[in-house]
Amino acid sequence: MEQALTQNRVLTVPNVLSVIRLALIPVFVYLMLVTHANGWAVAILMFSGASDWADGKIARLLNQSSRLGVLLDPAVDRLYMITVPLVFGLSGIAPWWFVITLLARDGALAATLPLLRSRGLTALPVTYIGKGATFALMSGFPLVLLGQWHTTWSRAVGACGWAFLVWGLYMYLWAFVLYIVQMVLVMRRMPRVTRKAGKGG
Repeated sequence: MEQALTQNRVLTVPNVLSVIRLALIPVFVYLMLVTHANGWAVAILMFSGASDWADGKIARLLNQSSRLGVLLDPAVDRLYMITVPLVFGLSGIAPWWFVITLLARDGALAATLPLLRSRGLTALPVTYIGKGATFALMSGFPLVLLGQWHTTWSRAVGACGWAFLVWGLYMYLWAFVLYIVQMVLVMRRMPRVTRKAGKGG
């Protein structure tokens, strides 16, 4: 009973961090595209990356895992992985081939959800390669943004950022290949779930 109550909790530290990260997405867009306050935008990206790492640790250390957190945290991650590349593309910071590749991968992933649901699943286990890809991309974005100033240190930081992004993109695509392999195995080995018709009264 105690475990069930814990899973149903809404007001937890990890959930609060996820909500703050979610609320900062439109702020990031405004700072980048309207006021061009890149410094504050970097701060938001760094906070997002740090809090994304911290909320999982806090959930385990303080036993604050919840059903809401299981859904909210990855949803916020996906929103960042869509919003940040788009804003970088619109700002001329990242080439559009890079942005489109990231978005196409996420779009293809989303297209497989109906197939998973037809087998009674909502998601497949996250792989370490996928986690590493997200970490590399979320680390690379603020570094690339820091590389937009015309100084030697800025160019050096920006080069490091692009190294993270290129490596993250490679792992992101490789994780997608592994995901498709998992999908094929699920489709072959698990029977289709049939919905039972409701009983008439």
